[in-house]
Amino acid sequence: MKSQSSRQVWGTWMGGAMASLLLMGAIAGCAVTQQASVQRAGASGFLGDTSMLTPGDKEQASLRYVNPAAQWTRYKKVLLEPVTFWGDEQSKLSPEDQQMLVNYFYQVLNEELAEKLQVVHQPGRDVLNLEVAVTDVEAATRALRSISMVVPQARLLATLKRGVTGSYPFVGGAQAEFKITDAMTGDVLAVGVDRRIGGGSVSTAAVWQWGDAENAMRAWAKLLTERLSVSTTGAAKPS
Repeated sequence: MKSQSSRQVWGTWMGGAMASLLLMGAIAGCAVTQQASVQRAGASGFLGDTSMLTPGDKEQASLRYVNPAAQWTRYKKVLLEPVTFWGDEQSKLSPEDQQMLVNYFYQVLNEELAEKLQVVHQPGRDVLNLEVAVTDVEAATRALRSISMVVPQARLLATLKRGVTGSYPFVGGAQAEFKITDAMTGDVLAVGVDRRIGGGSVSTAAVWQWGDAENAMRAWAKLLTERLSVSTTGAAKPS
């Protein structure tokens, strides 16, 4: 009886601990991602020639180009094209997951852009055309990730692996490419490639399967919107 009671107490404690961990991950880890090195800039074919791209800093895309002749303050509106997925035959992402993720990315981009700019559906003289493509996505492995982030020894090994490989084990992430052009002339105004991965903290240990990729997309939506806002209003130089 005593042994059974002890098992019940232990089971109750473990269940409560895991529930707390899941809740903590859902709340504290909902927007935690880190920039990572870009492995295949332009390899998708979406951007075409990427020879003009140069490394950006932490507040910019990993690789980027801004047309020095662009007159950003003339633009007041943005036309957001449907987000596309570019991958090869070896992609582990099912067509259903591809569609789910690009739909999600389009939704958060549209929501963020609408906060700062007028989103339109037709080209015009004062309209920016924004094209975005997802070029690589990795899912997080929740059970293994939880262990690697919560157990002290495993967390240390995970940190060491991050230092060597540039990515924590068992986290997810995504890579995206974007192109901003004049909606009427097609002149290229800015181009970028960026990659983000899940954070390696305890607060993000219980992230759901596509949580890291989705968080990366939301971070990009916020960054793109902020950059476009300050550039078109003249509050700061485009970067």
